[in-house]
Amino acid sequence: MRITYLLTLLLLVCLPGLLSGQTLSKEELIFLTSAWKGARFPDGRPKVPDSLLEKAKHIGIEEAWTILDNDGYHCQFEGGWKILHPETPMVGRAVTAMYMPARPDVEKNILERGHNQGFKGNTNSWPIQQLTKGDIYVADGFGKIAEGTLIGDNLGNAIFSRTGNGVVFDASARDIEGLADINGFNAFVRDWHPSYLKNAVLMGLNTPIRIGGAVVLPGDLVLAQREGILFIPAHMAEKVINTAIFIGMKDQFGHAMLKSGKYTPGEIDNQWTEKIKEEFLQWLQQHPGPIQLNKEKLDQYLQGRTW
Repeated sequence: MRITYLLTLLLLVCLPGLLSGQTLSKEELIFLTSAWKGARFPDGRPKVPDSLLEKAKHIGIEEAWTILDNDGYHCQFEGGWKILHPETPMVGRAVTAMYMPARPDVEKNILERGHNQGFKGNTNSWPIQQLTKGDIYVADGFGKIAEGTLIGDNLGNAIFSRTGNGVVFDASARDIEGLADINGFNAFVRDWHPSYLKNAVLMGLNTPIRIGGAVVLPGDLVLAQREGILFIPAHMAEKVINTAIFIGMKDQFGHAMLKSGKYTPGEIDNQWTEKIKEEFLQWLQQHPGPIQLNKEKLDQYLQGRTW
């Protein structure tokens, strides 16, 4: 039994995520995410570029949430998490999983089909075989705590080996001490519990899911911070990230000017004069950020028509 378990764990770490593990067709996934015009994974999942993932590490949830809300995306945030490392934000692409209470006949069919497709072990390990670098395993576990522990430290190690990230579970996890020892791994869960997973079965892999009051699609950009989690649609990622970075730089400049007494709050918080714009561009040369601005680009951002 121990050898079989170790072999399964080894497969989860090393096997490429090319199995046909989604319950949504590639065509349907592309249809649902048709606003995304960039690269995709073989199964159709949007592939937000690594460069944007890096830039997303420089933004805050408040600014990003405001940009999404202004564009009509009102159901993308969820709070109320137990966080393994609250001081460590997490950014990545969503690989989604939907669990339901188990029913013997349905679970039997799902297990048989999955094993015939090459999946190993219980269904809670199957999403791990789909993960690549920069992904985050996001699961709707219908809020189950006792016997709703989707992973322990063994699967946590497999997840981190494949992604360099962690998990978001509307469910629970176990082995908190072991998970905390995985350097770089983080987990946002509803709670922790010592029990093993029981009476839960994977009903959807890389399908749309609900996490509390938020809707999540495969490939969404996950922005997880102490305040909560924002799920940014892939096609909105570039706009949200660049605009949020600009807002952050603008606020940083404004705070510096107010502290120095050079400008009043009324001058900083209202439409900028040409003099303030020039000073901001000069300030940026001394405080370069993740995005580059010239006078034309600055005017576009200030007028809200960059995109």
